[in-house]
Amino acid sequence: MVDAYAWIEYLDGTSRETGVCDIIEEPRNECTASVVTLVEVVSKFNRTGRDPKPALRALGDNSTLQPADVELATLAGEIHAKLRKNVDDFGLSDAFVLVTARKKASKVLTGDPHLKTVTEAVMI
Repeated sequence: MVDAYAWIEYLDGTSRETGVCDIIEEPRNECTASVVTLVEVVSKFNRTGRDPKPALRALGDNSTLQPADVELATLAGEIHAKLRKNVDDFGLSDAFVLVTARKKASKVLTGDPHLKTVTEAVMI
C-alpha cells in the first residue's frame, strides 16, 4: 500500500532521496493505493493550484487502485476509533490505508507520523 504521503513525495520528485521512487517503480513490487488515497492526492494538488491529471496517471500507471466498500469502511471506522484514542489527529484516510493493507497482508509505504507506530508501516 502506498499512502498519500509517499505519493506526494513521488510526484514532487523528492522521492529519489527517500527511496520511494525505487520502491514504486520496482517491477517486482505490487503497489496498491486506496481510492481514499487518490482523493487525498487530488485534494492536495487542487489546494496547491496544480493540475491533478498527471497525479491520476501516475497512480494508475504505478499501482492498482483498491476501491472502498462496506467491509473496508466498517473496518476503517473501527480502527479509526481505536487508534484515535492514542493519536488525536489520526485521520480516516489513514484508517482506510491501514485496514486495506491488513486485508491484503501488505505493508504501508509512508512517511506519515500518524502511522509510525503500526507494524505495517515502512517509514520513508
